[in-house]
Amino acid sequence: MSKPKIAIIGGAGQLGGGLAFRLAKAGYPLVIGSRTAEKAEAAAQDLKTRIGGGEVGALENGAAAAGAEIVIVAVPFAAQKDTLLSIKPHVQGKVVIDATVALVPPKVGTVQLPPEGSAGVIAHNTLGEGVKLVSAFQNVPAHKLLTGEDIDCDVLVCSNDRAAAQTTIELCKAIDMQAYDAGVIQNSAAAEALTSVLISIGRRHKAHPAIRLTGLGSH
Repeated sequence: MSKPKIAIIGGAGQLGGGLAFRLAKAGYPLVIGSRTAEKAEAAAQDLKTRIGGGEVGALENGAAAAGAEIVIVAVPFAAQKDTLLSIKPHVQGKVVIDATVALVPPKVGTVQLPPEGSAGVIAHNTLGEGVKLVSAFQNVPAHKLLTGEDIDCDVLVCSNDRAAAQTTIELCKAIDMQAYDAGVIQNSAAAEALTSVLISIGRRHKAHPAIRLTGLGSH
């Protein structure tokens, strides 16, 4: 069975690049999206060098989103809304996984959720009801994605579309991460707030903490 083509918008960044690395290694055809085709091409070439080949294309964000079946958005909060508006015409009817965290530098260790409630809600409001929006990957240590080591982290998946949430959970399984349906898109506020909490803990302990859910048995 052929795997769906995935666009990584912000694939030249740390989180986007890490997700691209893991998905490419798992055999997914990818297209790296960036604000310019040149930046996307540089990231795609670097990825192909790291994994020894693979089906990895490179386009500017709108074109990348247009040619993919699933779109992952991994950009800084300050760039989120403009990025989403640039791909909006190209993602209607598709699963869009938004990994944006509402971090406001320089106080990224302080929870500062936006008036809308979360970056996930901003993405939902910006893209509209025609998009199968999911919020996920906020608490994954991005640097670990680019290594071969195990990622000791569970992924919280928030969406108003249960089928899109399940698609995201299956993607997580494909790259050796456990994920759980955490409810509606408004619940993404909790995952985003946890990111600042984890940053604060990490600074104090000089570590890269993540989250694990317990008490779920074998489900």
